[in-house]
Amino acid sequence: MSRPLYIAVEGPIGVGKTTLVHRLAERLDARLVLESFEDNPFLPKFYADKARYAFQTQLFFLMSRFQQQKELFQADIFAPNTLADYHILKDRIFAQLTLKEDELALYEKVYFSLEGTTLEPDVVVYLHASTSVLLERISCRGRAFEEDFDAAYLDQLSEMYHHHFSHYDRTPMISLDTSEIDYVRDEGALDEIEALICASINRDPCYALNTPRR
Repeated sequence: MSRPLYIAVEGPIGVGKTTLVHRLAERLDARLVLESFEDNPFLPKFYADKARYAFQTQLFFLMSRFQQQKELFQADIFAPNTLADYHILKDRIFAQLTLKEDELALYEKVYFSLEGTTLEPDVVVYLHASTSVLLERISCRGRAFEEDFDAAYLDQLSEMYHHHFSHYDRTPMISLDTSEIDYVRDEGALDEIEALICASINRDPCYALNTPRR
């Protein structure tokens, strides 16, 4: 029997990653692996003073994500499919944006020493949207440390994501502009995303996935 499927959803802050994996979980009979941003004690400090707290914030995320991945993919072949609202690659995207040169050099030594311990997804779903849409969604979720979110930082982050994923070829990838896609209320939009995931996996279509519901 083949191992279970692993699907990673990625994109900049506020693009709708966690919402999408929650909506797809039942359809794909999948367990969820979610970013535990609330466990990072440096994150609120980072938004208040990026230069001072970037390295601590990034290193905490790096170690916690790699530990989560290590524990997750020691599962046996009878485990359910997995949907994650991040790809481990995101750590380097944020690090390259926020860290100073000497900090980045140290960070990347740690990153590359751990990289071989993770499993590549079967497919990556890359979500993107305009900065105005991202800012609106960030505002709507009402996290205190995200108040008055820095639009310039979000612009830079989106550009970094675009650069990385325009060159991404490690696994099949689906690119979706979520500015006009309403997969919260529109079951048809969710049907189409599910079908795209099925078609992207290099095995018998919909093997280990539910047939798209029409």
